[in-house]
Amino acid sequence: MKQTIKDLNLTNKRVILRVDFNVPIINGEVGDVKRIEAALPTIKYILDQGASLIILSHLGRIKSNEDKLTKTLAPVAKKFEELLQKKVIFIPETRSELVTSKAQALKPGEILFLENTRFEDLNDKAESKNNETLAKYWASLGDVFINDAFATAHRAHASNAGIAVNIKESALGFLIQEEIEHLDKLMNAPKRPYLAIIGGAKVSDKIKVLEKLFETADKVLIGGGMAYTFRVALGKKVGQSLFEPEYVDMAKKYLELYKDKIVLPVDNGISKTFSNETAVYTTVDNSDISDDYMGMDIGPETVKLFEKEIAKAKTIFWNGPLGVTEFSNFEIGTKKIAMAIANNNDCYSVVGGGDSVSAINKLGYQSKFSFISTGGGASIEFVQGNVLPGIDTIQNK
Repeated sequence: MKQTIKDLNLTNKRVILRVDFNVPIINGEVGDVKRIEAALPTIKYILDQGASLIILSHLGRIKSNEDKLTKTLAPVAKKFEELLQKKVIFIPETRSELVTSKAQALKPGEILFLENTRFEDLNDKAESKNNETLAKYWASLGDVFINDAFATAHRAHASNAGIAVNIKESALGFLIQEEIEHLDKLMNAPKRPYLAIIGGAKVSDKIKVLEKLFETADKVLIGGGMAYTFRVALGKKVGQSLFEPEYVDMAKKYLELYKDKIVLPVDNGISKTFSNETAVYTTVDNSDISDDYMGMDIGPETVKLFEKEIAKAKTIFWNGPLGVTEFSNFEIGTKKIAMAIANNNDCYSVVGGGDSVSAINKLGYQSKFSFISTGGGASIEFVQGNVLPGIDTIQNK
């Protein structure tokens, strides 16, 4: 068992807190505050204990100096200050004498917010490669490290695993604790039938989680781009649809081994171009996609088929969209599946981050799911049973 925030005495301590404030920035403003709000219980608890706070987060990926202009955390710090209703000292630097002196001068209740940790990736990937000098520097700023950024817990970065192994005391925040608690229910004796719904573009991205779910779930519904690789394995024509020729044999093997578990689309919404043109639908009798069309969504008969399985389920894990949800004409399948899960009041439903969450947010269905994970990649790694370095490096109780 890992130490949690309540195991520590934080009075008069300088607490380094890794949060996930990787939020959308639209015209220099924060477009969605959910991730900031999710961290507030941990932040308020730390301040209530009489500690001072040094906040670290990343924002997007940084590959060039130009990226620094659009990926600064300055607007995030401003929005955070508004939501917390407390003064926040933002320093547009990641390490410097100013950062050190400001951190050392912090009084209980004061908050220091540093610039995007991934700005350090312009320095030979120091953040992403967990550079020891950088990790030790950040660890030197405080007395205690608390990790509350689940979405990056599957990565061993300087701002999570690096700090944790270079500081005297470390613990998990409330948000990560909640993630572990809910995802654990999928791993340990889930109520059955246990149904997994896996979408997204590529089989190659989800091989390991598929293999795990084929073992643990009672049914696995497959949609999105990855379904076309399985359709090709069945000898079906998929036209211009995205599929991975090098994974067709693997899909065949899965279909033989788990034929009673895998449920594939039986019809599709198709289009001649990758755009928001009106959907044309294949039929169950003629589900082949002609050469000049591409699959963009699941069709109405597939929705009915999936709805039947969803209605019977007692546990549901959903990761990945079932169509090209950036186009309104091809988000229909994903929306209907979200509605079907929301209508099953008897099931424990977990959504594993990413685009599936966007679909739920668009519908305003957040409250109808048992749990919505903040981390797509991290939730998939967790459900596979993999070690997450951001959690593993935290001290045991």
